[in-house]
Amino acid sequence: MGKTDQFPRLENKSKMAEVPTDHQSAARVLAVDDEAAASRLLSLILAAPAFRCTTASNGEEALVALQREHFDAVISDLHMPGMSGMELLTEVRRCHPHVAFLVTTGVDDVDVGVQAMRCGADDYLVKPLRDSAVLASLESALHKRQLEQQIEHYRQHLEEMVAERTGQLQSALQRIERSYEDTLQALGAAIDLRDDETAGHSKRVCRYSLEIARAMGWSDKQLESLARGAYLHDIGKLGIPDGILLKPGPLTEDERKLMQRHVQIGFDVVKDIPFLADVAEIILMHHEQYGGGGYPRGLKGEEILPGARIFAVADTLDAITSDRPYRRASSFESARETIRGLSGSQFDPQVVEAFLNIRENIWPTIARTQRQIAALSPKLRESGTIRRLSLGVIP
Repeated sequence: MGKTDQFPRLENKSKMAEVPTDHQSAARVLAVDDEAAASRLLSLILAAPAFRCTTASNGEEALVALQREHFDAVISDLHMPGMSGMELLTEVRRCHPHVAFLVTTGVDDVDVGVQAMRCGADDYLVKPLRDSAVLASLESALHKRQLEQQIEHYRQHLEEMVAERTGQLQSALQRIERSYEDTLQALGAAIDLRDDETAGHSKRVCRYSLEIARAMGWSDKQLESLARGAYLHDIGKLGIPDGILLKPGPLTEDERKLMQRHVQIGFDVVKDIPFLADVAEIILMHHEQYGGGGYPRGLKGEEILPGARIFAVADTLDAITSDRPYRRASSFESARETIRGLSGSQFDPQVVEAFLNIRENIWPTIARTQRQIAALSPKLRESGTIRRLSLGVIP
C-alpha cells in the first residue's frame, strides 16, 4: 500500500470511507498547542481511520503523554508558555529519536521554523494550517522515519548477520583444513610405505623442526608452513627406483646423483598444489648446505630459506639417531656434538645455537612419542588429534 493510500487527503471523502477502521494500522499523532482551537483543527484534519490524534496543551503535558504511550509523530507549536516547542523538540529527539516531529509557526516566524529543522524537526507548517499541507508534510515525515528505523534495524542486526556468516566461513575453512590434513596424511603414508627402513622419519623430523623454530620465535603461521614442508620433504623419493631407494649398502656415484633428484621431483610434485605452494622451496632446498656444497643448486648462507636451514639440522639429528641398513643408530648426545661441529659449514650457526639451547631430553621424548603413535590402532591414528600431533601442530 502506498503512502498516499495510508494517509488520504481530507478533501477526498470517498477514499477515506474505503479505508478500514483498523486502529492498529492508524498513525498515532500527538498535537501540541496551547491554543485549543489549533489543537481541535489538527484533530479534525488527522481524523480516523487513517490517524489517531491525541492533544496536549503544553510541552510538559506532551512529554507525559509520550512516556505513557507510543506515538508515530508529534506536531507542536513553537511558541508556548513554559516549555517551548524548540525545547520539546530537543527532548523528543533525545528520548524518542524515531518519532517524526513537525513544528507549526506563524508567517512571521518562518526563519524559526527553518532553524527548528536544523535542530532535528522533519518539517515546519505555516499557520493558518491547511489540511493538504499538514497531510503531505506528515506523510513525508512518517515515511522518512520509517526508512530510518529500517536502517537502524539493519544496523543492529548486522553484527549478528556477520557473526553468522563468519561462523559459516569458519566451518567451511575447518572442512578445507581437514581435507588438507587428509591429503598430507595420505602423502606421508605413501612415503613411509615406500621406505620401511625410515618409517616415521618424516613425522620425527617435522617435530624436531618445529621445536627448533619455536625456540627461534617463529609465528604460528610460519610453523604451519614449516610443518608441511618438513613432513613432505621426501615426497620426491616416490619417483626413485626401488633398487636405489632400498639398497642396503652405499650408493655408487651414478646412483647417488639419481637419488639427489628426489628434491627436484618433490618440488615439481607440490609446486602447483595451492595449499602446498609455499613449502615447495623448502622441499627443493632441504639438502643445501649453509657453507655451500649442497644440492641441487649449491646455495649458501642467506640464499637458503630459513625453513630449509632449520630442517637441515632436524634431518641430520634424525639420520644420526635412527637405524639404517648399513649402520646402527648413534645417541642423541653424539648427534648434538656432530651438529655442533658442523656449525657454519653445513648448518646455519643461529639455528645450531637454538638447537643446542633446547633441553637435551626433548629429542628422545619426541622420538619415543612418535613410535608410540605409530603403534596405535589405525582408527585412533587417523583421529584428528593424533593426526595433528603427528604433524607437530599440537605442542
